[in-house]
Amino acid sequence: MKNKIRIIGGEWRSRQITVIDAPGLRPTPGRVRETLFNWLQYDIPGSRCLDLFAGSGALGFEAASRGASQVVQVENNQEACRQLHENSVHLAARQIKVVNSDVFRFLAGNSEPFNVVFLDPPFAKKMALQTCQWLEDKNWLTKTAKIYVETESDLALNGLPDNWRLLKQKKAGEVGYQLFERTGAA
Repeated sequence: MKNKIRIIGGEWRSRQITVIDAPGLRPTPGRVRETLFNWLQYDIPGSRCLDLFAGSGALGFEAASRGASQVVQVENNQEACRQLHENSVHLAARQIKVVNSDVFRFLAGNSEPFNVVFLDPPFAKKMALQTCQWLEDKNWLTKTAKIYVETESDLALNGLPDNWRLLKQKKAGEVGYQLFERTGAA
């Protein structure tokens, strides 16, 4: 079964993207996306964005719609990747690159620093903290990168890189979401 979600703002405002129905795939709710992109309104235009565990691609498409110069969406589910690509073609989103890969395999490769990273791993798999550490340790972040982390609302993110500063955080039902800023090298 396929569902639709609406892009909230930017060039493709009110356009819909198709989302596959797959186990563990939870598109970031519209209310949460609206809050997040209000937080990032001055950081997105012209930025390079990395969307890890892309799933529906809602965060990456929203960033591209709002002026990101490049968005790399990394997803290991092949069917989800096909749908991400179809949505990119439908929107003529030339700034979006879809990568069908395990996130850790991708992060183990050659790094390119990104300005904004969206991190929304599957719940209950305890991948958020390790992914944050790999982003820092493997040089995937610009000096003042913004990192969005979406997890279960009751998950404590203890052990994040020392040079990450919490800017904002909120909860919406079972979802906890936080925005961090990197403040230089660890």
